[in-house]
Amino acid sequence: MADPKKRDSPSAPERLRLAAIGLEAECGLLLDDQPTRPEALFGSPRDFIRGDLMHRQGTSYHLPTGGAVYFDTGVIEVATPVIEIERGCAARAGRSLWEALHFIRNELDAWDARNGHRTRLVGFSTHYNVSFGLPPGEPANGRTIGQLAHLLTYILPAPVMLLATNRRSTGVGVRPRKDRIEITSDFTPSPSLMIATATLIVGIAREVMTWPHYDLGELSRRGIPVISGFDPMPHTSRKGWLARFSCYPENPFTCDVDTSMWATERHGELSLRAIAARTLRHFSGSIRRVSDLATFRLIGAVLRGSSPSLLDLEDRPEEYEDVGRLCAWDGLFPPAQLARSRYERVVMRAVSGQHLRRDGHRLRPVGMQGWSAIVFQGEDNRREAIAIDDLIRHLDDWEA
Repeated sequence: MADPKKRDSPSAPERLRLAAIGLEAECGLLLDDQPTRPEALFGSPRDFIRGDLMHRQGTSYHLPTGGAVYFDTGVIEVATPVIEIERGCAARAGRSLWEALHFIRNELDAWDARNGHRTRLVGFSTHYNVSFGLPPGEPANGRTIGQLAHLLTYILPAPVMLLATNRRSTGVGVRPRKDRIEITSDFTPSPSLMIATATLIVGIAREVMTWPHYDLGELSRRGIPVISGFDPMPHTSRKGWLARFSCYPENPFTCDVDTSMWATERHGELSLRAIAARTLRHFSGSIRRVSDLATFRLIGAVLRGSSPSLLDLEDRPEEYEDVGRLCAWDGLFPPAQLARSRYERVVMRAVSGQHLRRDGHRLRPVGMQGWSAIVFQGEDNRREAIAIDDLIRHLDDWEA
């Protein structure tokens, strides 16, 4: 007799209807102060995380926080669910990411206690994902996500360096990923600075998507400063571009960020901070539209120099070396500002395994199809993938 679970082929739209963001963080693992590959020590996140977890794919599992955890070439990676782009969305994404990091840290603490070891999470990288979409009704006119990634490689690095990197950083990358743009940078041990970085990236990326052309000539037409001699290289992982330190005449991560040492193509010699500040001024409107007030003020303060950047320090701070202990969620945001988005609430309902009643039928969530759909199993064992956009209207009943 055929397996009833295989009588169907769950499918749902792969694209979200609403523009969204998502954050990922990669951390190295130390066991008793020795670098250790998590897949060699644990095999799977299930080997140190207690309780039931919804399987995602491979060794990836959904967390009770709504995010996911998996091992990726020697690091532990956590990811947030998708979160709609609206005012304060980066603060919500930052809160979600740090919830996941603290969950992992707590589970490792319990594993340490059971096994007589001490583990540490060492911050490695953060990835900022932003939905790609042209303005509604506009033809592409040759605009592609690959061209957008190349253009953003000339715009984003200076302000991202001031907000998110440190003296040992090596580069800022931009990768096109099917229906989203992914910006890669160092892990940032300050939640406030991480949220500031995400806010700036979302505001700039979504604004540039509306430009009529994605060629580099747009930079001069709009008066955006570009360092003379800057030549981005292909990204070291996947397709995309990387503003590596060696792509500049001097290393921007070790220079004095306030020294006017950078010859620009149209603006004379400027400091790295001045280049970042001019970029902020050009995109201030689009950044303000997606930012909460405190984060917008922090971005301006760091790029003006009235609040410290990690590049103002002599070396990378020690907080990187023990994520969840030496650096943690700082609780500076009002709770109302961090309310969970609708997408996040849908994903958390599914991950909790809570049944949904729809049209008189009882459905049990059994998995996810990417980040865009929930897979349910009915009482007849048939499976159905429902887009999370279509589940939003069921949230009140589901949560009740």
